[in-house]
Amino acid sequence: MKTSKKNGTSVKKEFDVIIVGGGILGISHAYHALNAGLSVALFEKNPMPRDASVRNFGQVVPSGFNTRWQRYGRESLRIYKELQSKIDITVRQEGTVYIASDDEELQLINELSEINAQNGYSSILLSEKECLEKYPGLLKSYVKGGLWFPQEVVVDPIQGISRLINYLCDARGLEYYPNTVVSNITKANGHVKVSTRQSNKDFTAQKAYVCSGNEFELLFPESFKESDLKIVQLQMMDTIPQKQLKISGSVLTGWTIRRYESFQECPGYAGIKSKESKDAYHNMNGIHILFKQLLDGSVVIGDSHRYQNIAEGARMDFNTDNGLNDFMLSEAQKIYALDTWRIRQTWLGHYCQCESRDIYNETIDNDIHIITGIGGKGMTGSLGYAKENISKTLNLNITGI
Repeated sequence: MKTSKKNGTSVKKEFDVIIVGGGILGISHAYHALNAGLSVALFEKNPMPRDASVRNFGQVVPSGFNTRWQRYGRESLRIYKELQSKIDITVRQEGTVYIASDDEELQLINELSEINAQNGYSSILLSEKECLEKYPGLLKSYVKGGLWFPQEVVVDPIQGISRLINYLCDARGLEYYPNTVVSNITKANGHVKVSTRQSNKDFTAQKAYVCSGNEFELLFPESFKESDLKIVQLQMMDTIPQKQLKISGSVLTGWTIRRYESFQECPGYAGIKSKESKDAYHNMNGIHILFKQLLDGSVVIGDSHRYQNIAEGARMDFNTDNGLNDFMLSEAQKIYALDTWRIRQTWLGHYCQCESRDIYNETIDNDIHIITGIGGKGMTGSLGYAKENISKTLNLNITGI
């Protein structure tokens, strides 16, 4: 990999833009700044990102977003495909399907189909028979119908992020500083000054973008304290590689239909949701069952969501809950007949999101921008959102959103 930390004399210290945090939100801002012809440095505390951007399903699903964020997601889709045409970042256009398990979920996918038609976003209603034919292994006892989004994609989040950073370094001139902890960011003499623990010299830029999740607390504790961020803990798992079964794209199921924002815009959603028990185990733990097959044939299954106020985040339990795993597996087995249910590994993911708004975007001294709290929208929405944000904050004429 090309990086800038070769030796103390050759490291460049002045940039147009400095970005802190190498996850998908930071990379997306770097991508659009580079596209605008700017010099960009990206600082990441680890060799490669290790947090939310690589601990997710790798599903790019604008279909699950509300109207505003679907615009960003659709632009992200376009960019993912454009990047894939230049470098293999593991993008596979295999579509997304939402499987309805009862009449209420059938009503919602029909209503969303009509909304999609009005918004010009392609989706295709599938009958029970078509679902079973298109997705071998689905159980007839579960399936009532489906809604398929043919243009949506899946990526391998670990390989995809790594390859994207490599590409931006090798082909686009990104200066990448891995294993580098930013210790201070200030505004002085009309420039942003960035200090790191690994260098005795400061870096300067016209603009800085802090995209480091809840860790921005270390840089701006007062802003962090005043935020309404909360920590979300996810739990998911994957199987050993399946012997023969092939799952195309992303398979999302009935509890997803009852959870995702896009369905909340359906006319019948509120009435259907009002009849649910908030005390049901899956609702109390934010569980919906998703399936995605990795390139090696293993199947990722999940996931659950537990929430905690940011001030209490240090007390979040970092141990895997076997009860959650057992419950998710038992529900998954009501939906799919896999070749094997032997679990290879299980893991936790953490991200932060805002209580009162859809993303945390605050500016300090005009030129230091903190962008975090994107919640579960990161892999799908970041490239589109960053395009608009870079355009606005740098006064550039970047069109397309």
